[in-house]
Amino acid sequence: MPMTDNRKPLPADPLMVATYFTLAGDVHPFAASTVSPIPFAIRAEAAGRAGYRGIGMGAQDVMYLMETLGAREIRTIAEASGMELIELEVLVDWYATGERRAESDRLRAALLDAAEELGAVHLKVGGDLANGDWPIEGVIEDFAGLCDDAARAGTGICIELFPGSSIANLETGTAIVAGAGRRNGGLLLDIWHMVRGGIDFADIAKMDPAHILHVEIDDADTLQRGSIIDDTIDRRRLCGEGELPLPAFLQAIADTGYSGAWGVEILSVEQRARTPEEAARRSFDTARRYFPAPHQAPIAP
Repeated sequence: MPMTDNRKPLPADPLMVATYFTLAGDVHPFAASTVSPIPFAIRAEAAGRAGYRGIGMGAQDVMYLMETLGAREIRTIAEASGMELIELEVLVDWYATGERRAESDRLRAALLDAAEELGAVHLKVGGDLANGDWPIEGVIEDFAGLCDDAARAGTGICIELFPGSSIANLETGTAIVAGAGRRNGGLLLDIWHMVRGGIDFADIAKMDPAHILHVEIDDADTLQRGSIIDDTIDRRRLCGEGELPLPAFLQAIADTGYSGAWGVEILSVEQRARTPEEAARRSFDTARRYFPAPHQAPIAP
């Protein structure tokens, strides 16, 4: 369907981010160690050559790199590779109590220190995958406190909606970020989770762009195979190689007035087996075609 006059255009020069697991290599997200076996310089250089202008770092990975390379060398490598943006992931249990909260707070402090030293644009956080019953008032208060800590580190906090978690839908996510009222706090909308969670793109298009801190794209088969966790981390497809309505999702995001970066998150058995060069080039090229080149229209919804 061609773009109508009231639809907002997608950017012709999108700032695209290679998320951590897109280039981490043979690292399973739930392994005991999620430190990438691929040196950071190789990942960053591959990302830059492919066309990416941002790169992600996982929690264990960034802690390891801060110890072995140091913030100055990490920044030097990133800048030399054309990386304008660094993002960190992921913090959970920031809303919890007891030992879960104590452990989360220890990681939180370390990640925010790293974010400050690296100039990271944001830290991704998630809800409870066990879908625990956390009263919304307390979650709002905890999110506000997390955002305040992040503001002192000069970074943002984005909640990634995830089906089956305690923060699974737009209603809950928006209630948290709006209730907290922090300018550096918002939602991360990934097409994978929007489709798997049954979220209507029309509802996305009506969102306040101030509530959207980041957006991610990828692709998938229409039908989920196995558990939602297995499907999420093993079976994502490169953009255009699955059946998700990417043009419609991107148009819904554009219609909000969102003007931030665009992450490409490919988690799959196949992606983990690719070389850094192939992983970067194929993930970038297949995603970039959904945005217009100068003076050209994108793929229509």
